Amino acid sequence: DDQFAPLTPKIIAAIKKISSQPIRFLLNTHWHFDHTGGNTNIGKLGTVIVAHENVRKLMSKNQFLKAFNAKIPAAPKVALPVITFTTSTTFHLNDETISIRYVPPAHTNGDSFVHFKNANVIHAGDTFFNGFYPFIDTQYGGSIDGMINAAGIILGLADAGTKIIPGHGPLSDKAGLAAFRAMLIEARDSIKMSMQGGKTADQVAAADPLKALNPKWGNGFLKPDRFVKIVYGGMKR
Repeated sequence: DDQFAPLTPKIIAAIKKISSQPIRFLLNTHWHFDHTGGNTNIGKLGTVIVAHENVRKLMSKNQFLKAFNAKIPAAPKVALPVITFTTSTTFHLNDETISIRYVPPAHTNGDSFVHFKNANVIHAGDTFFNGFYPFIDTQYGGSIDGMINAAGIILGLADAGTKIIPGHGPLSDKAGLAAFRAMLIEARDSIKMSMQGGKTADQVAAADPLKALNPKWGNGFLKPDRFVKIVYGGMKR
């Protein structure tokens, strides 16, 4: 992922501290603009962009992300993934095996994680927000059940020494991802219970079903009531 376009010089400078070689490949873990915003800049360098096929499909057309009231124009050709896959693909580079695996709809309908097997590092993309409630893009296929499933898949590949890079938040590990998954399960079950009797999203949010979780997880950019409404909307679909 390459974050936002204005950050490209900083990203390239950081990479040059590691290697003077050109950037050969870029993987987009999903289509959102905060993860693909630098594609045009890096694509112009001749870098090969790789992503799940749904990422290319979504980036190829104008989109409107309702949750942020954001119009997202179709990406120029140079910013689009040129290699796409449906389930997984593997790179064998620099004595490293890099497995890129699609997970069923979780944060979006085109999420992938990257497993650097020899280094024992996993980049989870936005299937993992470390330390706070995640944004789940239910408009584009995401769901809390999908997030729980994705975390379970990644946990199955990790051990106590695995470094896990979240899409947002500080570097983590297997225990950190397990705590995130446990939070999602508790949040889902609490919200589902509050929905009984045909309550509206506002009524469920007002009931504060996440009050036990909020001290630890409710201090991110997504406030508890908004997270409740996102999960509610996803479960109503």
